[in-house]
Amino acid sequence: MNVALYHPWIYLKGGIERTLVELTARSRHRWSIFTSHHDPDGTFAELRERHIVELDRVAVDRDMVSVARAAARIARTRLPAGDHDAVVVCCDGLGSLLNFGLPAVPVACLCFTPLRAVYDPEYRDRQQPRSGARRIAWALAERAYRLVDRRAWRRYDHVFCISDTVRRRVVAGGLHPGDDIELAHPGIDASAIHPSRAHEPFFFLPGRIMWTKNIELGVQAFLRLWPAAPAPMRLVIAGMVDGKSAPYLSRIQSMVEGRDDVSFVIDPGDAEMADLYERCHATLFTAFNEDWGLTPLEAMRHGKPVIAVARGGPTEVVLDGRTGFLAEPDTAAFAAAMRRVVDDPALAQAMGTAGLERARMFTWQRFVHVIDDGLERMVTRRPAD
Repeated sequence: MNVALYHPWIYLKGGIERTLVELTARSRHRWSIFTSHHDPDGTFAELRERHIVELDRVAVDRDMVSVARAAARIARTRLPAGDHDAVVVCCDGLGSLLNFGLPAVPVACLCFTPLRAVYDPEYRDRQQPRSGARRIAWALAERAYRLVDRRAWRRYDHVFCISDTVRRRVVAGGLHPGDDIELAHPGIDASAIHPSRAHEPFFFLPGRIMWTKNIELGVQAFLRLWPAAPAPMRLVIAGMVDGKSAPYLSRIQSMVEGRDDVSFVIDPGDAEMADLYERCHATLFTAFNEDWGLTPLEAMRHGKPVIAVARGGPTEVVLDGRTGFLAEPDTAAFAAAMRRVVDDPALAQAMGTAGLERARMFTWQRFVHVIDDGLERMVTRRPAD
């Protein structure tokens, strides 16, 4: 089949972009990619090899006015998908608004999350103004968006969610019935699962460096364990930083000023990230309510224990006490879990071994198979117009 895929913005090296790389490379279908914001130099090199069509360009700023403008433009965008058998809309917030301008073809949603500022209670609580006129404006904008978004979701013939966490958000938001949602877990390459023989004395905290990743939790826990340098362990923080997150990076760096046992690797390549996974003692995952989280799976495929916040997608991946620890999102709890994998190397090794087997349950091969089969069923059962 010929499938058109739309994602509002392709400009980062994140989980969604990695998913697009793997899906379009492994699928038995032929894919055309459309977007409303494309930066080929900012995303994975593999996506530069794909034919990507940029439609009406939208900004990537996240303030209320910019988001409203982007939403309006996406809703007016017309996707030239007439020669395709199906359309897949990637939803991590605004993508579903494209449905208002789609041609009469079967449409599937690949939902990474509905708009978190509206449908994720923890994200929403951190973002919305506390009082005054801005809070009233926020409430009105949220109500209007919910009404429009629910109407856009009616266009979907099939819905994939990347995790049960996301599925519950969709259902709680009144967007789609839960019994008509198929789970498709992004994962790792089955052939790349292998135990690491290196266990150097450092914690690895990987992923995009931005406020939703809650990196300060890992830093604060490390400093609680070892308030003075040099520490017997080190902390390595590595990930991409886009322009809007530069102030956040500066704030995190100021927390460890003068500490040579905490280091940052900015915009690392795939080989550099793999090397850090390979050599670390354990991996930290601090995001406060992640949609899914490829990071724990990457750590597991290298045979490393994972310490993650006990919220969201990681609770579906990490087996507490077996492949790592799920800790409450406070400094003391996170530090206690970190201490356990340091003080008991045998436990850390056993967790890493269990993680290897756990990782085999979540592979790109399985993910793509679910998507391909689901699309074929959708096209077959949809009545001809």
